[in-house]
Amino acid sequence: MTDTSGKSVDARAHVDTQADAVPSRRRFIATAAVAGAAVVASPAVHAQAPIRLKFQSTWPNKDIFHEFAGDFTKRVNAMAGGRVELDLLPAGAVVPAFQMLDAVSAGILDGGHGVAAYWYGKNKAFSLFGTAPAFGWDADELLGWIRYGGGQELYDDLVHNTLKLNVVGMLTGPMPSQPLGWFKTEISSIDQMKGMKYRTVGLGADLFKELGAAVTIVPGGEIVPAIDRGLLEGAEFNNPSSDLVLGFPDVAKVYMIQSYHQALECFEVLFNKTKFDAMPKDVQEIIKAAADATSATMMWKAQDRYSKDLEAIKARGVKVIPTPKPVLEAQLKAWDVVIANLSADPVFKKVIDSQKAWAQRIVGFRLQYEPDSKMAYDHFFPSA
Repeated sequence: MTDTSGKSVDARAHVDTQADAVPSRRRFIATAAVAGAAVVASPAVHAQAPIRLKFQSTWPNKDIFHEFAGDFTKRVNAMAGGRVELDLLPAGAVVPAFQMLDAVSAGILDGGHGVAAYWYGKNKAFSLFGTAPAFGWDADELLGWIRYGGGQELYDDLVHNTLKLNVVGMLTGPMPSQPLGWFKTEISSIDQMKGMKYRTVGLGADLFKELGAAVTIVPGGEIVPAIDRGLLEGAEFNNPSSDLVLGFPDVAKVYMIQSYHQALECFEVLFNKTKFDAMPKDVQEIIKAAADATSATMMWKAQDRYSKDLEAIKARGVKVIPTPKPVLEAQLKAWDVVIANLSADPVFKKVIDSQKAWAQRIVGFRLQYEPDSKMAYDHFFPSA
């Protein structure tokens, strides 16, 4: 087929297509050149430097509690994918154990790991968030109150409004009942503790003062040296693993277990509030989630380690004895007095009333709903 110029239509179409292709190739090359120049001209984009936080525990480096603090910092660092780096230090690395709260509030430390009972000197209500009275509840039920019973709100009110501290606190890590402690001779009557130089912390100090003991409050790492020098005649710290590694079997051979002075306790993770509030919201949530995650893993680790280390303590020639019922009864009566006296403070009363309401409902449910674990244990392990 031909057009009016006499050229083949197919031939004309081929020429036109080639002509159109030339500008297209030129446009592509020009566009690619501009894009390449833009890439070369753009400054290099660097990943944001991690948020580095100085984080101190209130525990000696060798204590399992410092290990628990390390489990938390490792979990935060891993979950944050390099965006946050918590550098863990043992007690005394920057400040002494009992100064950690003030150091975090002032920004000397970015964060820390301890127990609320250590700050009882600032306000005795602080101890309620660590070593609450023995209402028949356990530490997991205490954390239930923190999460769902209004406890966190009461804690925040105490910290921010009453004490004006620049910290963010998270309660975590349930602990089992603590022992009555380590002694030179067996405690069969509460009268034996009258005038005794005895170490405990928090509201336990008020309890044993009510029972006539001469109470001294010192950090965990100082207890065994004090017993060795005769400055203490009896002392408790927390658990078989800590007691073993801190050296209690070297200075005393009677270990009285089961007590109502600290029937439950949990840890406290602190951060400087200014520093914490400046973090991205997702990083804040990562830290909170890490506190919850390590709360569970700590409890499972404790089951394994505490049971093994109690047997190791027995193997060291230590006499392990349950606290007799009359001593436990005396403790409960002393709790009545301590609670009544301290409830004159409206802040303390507000917290204790909330705890009692929670414990009455939650423990009441457990006692009527759960079967007797001792009955089942005795059935399957009658010689244990």
